[in-house]
Amino acid sequence: MVVLVTSAHLSKLHGTGNDFLVTTAVLDAHDAVALCDRFTGIGADGLVLLAPGRDGADATMTLYNADGSVGEMSGNGIRCLAWLARKEGFGTPRRLVVDTVGGRRVVDLELDASGMVTHATCDMGAVTFVPSKIPIAPASATDLPVDLDGVDVVADAAGMGNPHLVVFVDDPGLVDVARHGSWLEADTRFPNRINVEFVHVEGRHDLRMRVWERGVGETQSCGTGACAAAAVAHRRDLVDARVSVSVPGGVVTVELAETIRLGGPVAHVFDLSIDVDEWRAR
Repeated sequence: MVVLVTSAHLSKLHGTGNDFLVTTAVLDAHDAVALCDRFTGIGADGLVLLAPGRDGADATMTLYNADGSVGEMSGNGIRCLAWLARKEGFGTPRRLVVDTVGGRRVVDLELDASGMVTHATCDMGAVTFVPSKIPIAPASATDLPVDLDGVDVVADAAGMGNPHLVVFVDDPGLVDVARHGSWLEADTRFPNRINVEFVHVEGRHDLRMRVWERGVGETQSCGTGACAAAAVAHRRDLVDARVSVSVPGGVVTVELAETIRLGGPVAHVFDLSIDVDEWRAR
């Protein structure tokens, strides 16, 4: 059933280049596809819907990827949602509790002098390496064979509320992310498709990453992907428990403990209003 909305106010924001349209309007998957199109729409990696929370949560987050599929969780997207939530008076000036498809998340906020969110740190929950919970078809999440142009590389799967495949490479800048990411996303070993991170270990506290996001394509950053990359590298004893992850859009920080905390900037780009009925009639 299509809910008729006369107009919708949207804010475009990004977290290290991973951009989202965020709104309190009631929109759907078809709207997400049209609005996120970078040629005929506004352009974004995803559409984030902010709604009031229940049972102790301040807010509810619904994420549509650019292809209209539902995303369980986005570390960059939830920081962008926090910006609009603070503007609309959800939660407190320092903390926001958000229910997502991937579970409840607590977001700590940093504000500028005008009271707007400029940086946020989210408790992303615990990583899982249990195949059935990621989910993946193989019996083990480690040492999954991946062939990159005839070269066998190491890859591990991890679950951050959504599925990830972390592929270690010598130089992410030389990887054909569009080609390799698209076929790995659709690999039959991954029943719900998968996000793919191409990662190089720069040192005990630093990773460099490019990412292919399920339902979107290559993006400038991926918060859950950064968490998955850090968790996999830590499990292999390649990095320490606090890691900076460099992505094309900037740097995020990952802290590994019983749960994982992701910190990064929030940037407001612009606001706009659209006539939804007119938009849907195009």
